[in-house]
Amino acid sequence: MKTVPRTIRTRNFAGDAARFIVGLAHTALAERSEFRIALSGGNTPRPVYSEVARMGAGLPWDRILITFGDERCVPPDDEQSNFRMARETLFVPGAIPEKSILRMRGEIEPQLAAQEYQDELDLLATQRGEQIYRHDLILLGLGDDGHTASLFPETAALNEMTRRVMANFVPKLNSWRLSFTFPLINHARHICFLVNTNKNAELIERVLKGDPEFPASRVNPTAGKLTWILGE
Repeated sequence: MKTVPRTIRTRNFAGDAARFIVGLAHTALAERSEFRIALSGGNTPRPVYSEVARMGAGLPWDRILITFGDERCVPPDDEQSNFRMARETLFVPGAIPEKSILRMRGEIEPQLAAQEYQDELDLLATQRGEQIYRHDLILLGLGDDGHTASLFPETAALNEMTRRVMANFVPKLNSWRLSFTFPLINHARHICFLVNTNKNAELIERVLKGDPEFPASRVNPTAGKLTWILGE
């Protein structure tokens, strides 16, 4: 059954998205004494992360664990790196301790990096008595081709049912990416797409209606909530 998404249309995209994230953090911390969030990359979340750093100044970051939904196969100081973008906008301004951040190692061999990341998440899950590590919030974006995380159309990771983190070769970019797969994404308590509507209004509508042509349509939490925050 398809989860009915909640859509928030806003002219104050960064502020409303940051309030949403910080609000969920406070709820998770109150209920479970920790908050587990996976960040998305690209340019859309950049102002959101800056606002989270500002609004979340009082958060107990030592009880928050930050992961990444995907990463480019580049070193962490490369301008393409999702980690670098998050470091510049959130980690440094928010004075977030290193132990709260679990980085995907985009600079090493992709299959090894994916397995290493899955092993780290599996260990965290085992320590908490879980079969699969469960995020409180996974942030996602939407590409012009309907991809999300690094789950691009016609790539191998789309059909993965067991591995939770994969090295995914993207032919149109002629490059490898590291990415969460649907089994891990759809296991989250809450998933939130951060999207600028100046992208493609028709694409957004088709994804929201569940058009199977687009990978983002397959985001469907099994026992969680789905929110779209659309900047207008």
